[in-house]
Parts: sequence; structure tokens; C-alpha cells
Amino acid sequence: MILGIETSCDETAAALVTLDGEIKANVVSSQADLHARYGGVVPEVASRRHLELVMPVLREALDEAGATLDEVERVAVTQGPGLVGALLVGLSTAKALAWARRLPLVPVDHLHGHVASLYLEPDPVEPPFICLLASGGHTLLLDVRAYGGFDVLGTTLDDAAGEAFDKGARLLGLGYPGGAAIDRLARGGDATAFSFPVARLDGLDFSFSGVKTSLLYAIRDLGDRLEACRSDLAASYQRAIVRALVQGALAAAEQAGRDTIAVVGGVAANSELRAALPGARFAPLALCTDNAAMIASAGRYSRPLPYPRYLDLDAYASRV
Repeated sequence: MILGIETSCDETAAALVTLDGEIKANVVSSQADLHARYGGVVPEVASRRHLELVMPVLREALDEAGATLDEVERVAVTQGPGLVGALLVGLSTAKALAWARRLPLVPVDHLHGHVASLYLEPDPVEPPFICLLASGGHTLLLDVRAYGGFDVLGTTLDDAAGEAFDKGARLLGLGYPGGAAIDRLARGGDATAFSFPVARLDGLDFSFSGVKTSLLYAIRDLGDRLEACRSDLAASYQRAIVRALVQGALAAAEQAGRDTIAVVGGVAANSELRAALPGARFAPLALCTDNAAMIASAGRYSRPLPYPRYLDLDAYASRV
């Protein structure tokens, strides 16, 4: 089995996955409630909480799988991108475990992990396909030609889609995390009540800063009428972001000549996005947010570093 460890942001996660892609255990401890009071993730708070949780989460994953460390053949861990302090907790833990047991270690790119969530049983997706990766930190259009990697076709020039949802939720007084809160509120609203334009760019890149500003101005103009229009605002705002994502994914598939579109990342859990791309392959809901099963899955397709060559590995905040 492969032991996966993920600590790139505010989820402490550990998983055990077989080389065939069967998930034996997938444990995630979220810090969402801890960071809700701040309206977003505080990096130092997240790092300290990872230190407290990483070993209990690892033990729980082993118990859930009914396994011991003797059955682990390699360790896979998120190296980046993400919050450096948080990443270092998982990376240091993985190094220590691998070194102590003389195991190989696979450093995994977090984005490759999201894509690799599609390769797990019981319904794996086979390349080639276009992948829309939409989360709180990233919005990318990827041409996935093989299991081991992808080509970037488009990205966001400012806010990620999930970040736009979180900031929109904050403006609407919905708290953090915002994506699920907007999704729930939007179900009772009229998505045609307000017009929130999303910038159209040449090529396949996205921009979501403008739609966030449009929401801010709409809220200011409503004044005392805000409460009566809150669900309509949420529905219209969500519709604008989803429309941009869908148009981008369809354009990427046409440009690359791909028949299959897949969607991963936290925003892949959005109900309107799922309805707007009925023929797409979505990551299972449990694997949309950050988790370690996807990291272990990516570890199946990356060359492991033998003991002890991984001891000098460092985390990285960005792929650029």
C-alpha cells in the first residue's frame, strides 16, 4: 500500500491506497471551524493545528484500513503548492516515517493530486481528457494526456473560483467557508435577478476579481433591501462564476479535441456546476476537497525517491 499525507492548507489528511487504486482508508480532519472566526485560513494557526493533528490522523487511517506500517511500501506527500508552514508539517512527518522504515518517498504536486483523484476505484477516468481544476487556491484548465502529468491550457489571472465564492460569501454575511454556504442559499434564489458579468479574456484564462466587485456594488446599492434579495444575489453570483467555468471547459475541450471533460477541486462539489456539465466526470464528493487519497493516487504515477535521497526535500508555495 501507499501511505498518503496531505497538509497543504487547512485539512490534515492521511490515507492508505493500494497500487491498484483501491482506497483502504481516507481520513480528513478539517480546520474550517477553527478559521471561521477569522473569515479565512490563518497560515500560522493552520500550521500549529497540523502539528497537533498529523499523528492522530495517521493512526486513525491505519486503524480504518486495518493495517500497520509494515504493509506500507512507499510514502507519498504533498510538497506544494500551498502554505509553506503547513506543507512542512506533512513533509517532515513523511520524511521521518519513510526514513525510519527505509521506505521510498514520493513528493507530490498538489494539483497533480487533484487530477489523480479521478484515477481511483471504483470508477476511474482514463486519459486523455480535459480537466477543470477549481478550488479555493487554483482555477486551471488542464490537458491530461497521461497519468503522470498534464499541460496547462488556462489559469486565473487573479482570484481563483473558490476564492471568489469565499469572498462573495463574506460580502453576503454568510461566513467561512463560503462556497457551500452560497450554494445552499442560491437554491432559494432567482439566478436571473441580477447581472454579474465575468471578464472575457483572450485564450482560456479566467478572471474573477471583477464579478466580486460587481457583487460589492450591488450590495451597496440595495441598502436596506439587502436581506430580501440575499438569496437572489447568491444565485446570480453563483450563476456568473459557473457560467465562466463551463464556457472555459467547453472551449478547452474543443480546442484540444477531447471528448471527455473532468472536474476536480473543492468547487467541483458545487451543485449548479454539476448540473451545468451533465456529461462531465466529476471527482466523488469525498475527494473534491483536499484529501490524502488523491496524494497517494498521484504517488502511483510518480517515480519515488529511494532512501535516503529525500531528506533534503523542501516545500514550495507556488509552481511558478
